[in-house]
Amino acid sequence: MHVCPLCKPSSHTLLWQDDFCRVVLLNDADYPAYCRVELIAHVKEMTDLTPADRARTMKVVFGVETAVREVIQPDKINLASLGNKTPHMHWHVIPRFENDKHFPNSHWGEVMHQTQSAQLSPIQIETLAEKIKAHVTCALSYT
Repeated sequence: MHVCPLCKPSSHTLLWQDDFCRVVLLNDADYPAYCRVELIAHVKEMTDLTPADRARTMKVVFGVETAVREVIQPDKINLASLGNKTPHMHWHVIPRFENDKHFPNSHWGEVMHQTQSAQLSPIQIETLAEKIKAHVTCALSYT
């Protein structure tokens, strides 16, 4: 029997969580501040959620996007919800820079050029967590 990796507590740095979803920092060496919004419940598709829970999910995703933009000022943000390998609702919030190794392709696509890898410092992680908490709390306070 296959165990869903998103149904278990995450091994990634937890930035924010409530009873509905959590935000983890993947902090990929090539994509600092790469976050994932993961639903707590094992739900396969957005349309399996009630309209209110769909809206709640996107408020969290957009709160994370806003926080990432404020903290590292990327040139672009990519949002993705695929779930082909892990059929459990989650959204990728991926900061992109014109000099990242895949730009302008998807970060899962063909490498376009080599770049220096860099991860967030502990202070940047703490700042990102604080910003995410503030933006998500604000977004969820509006119905």
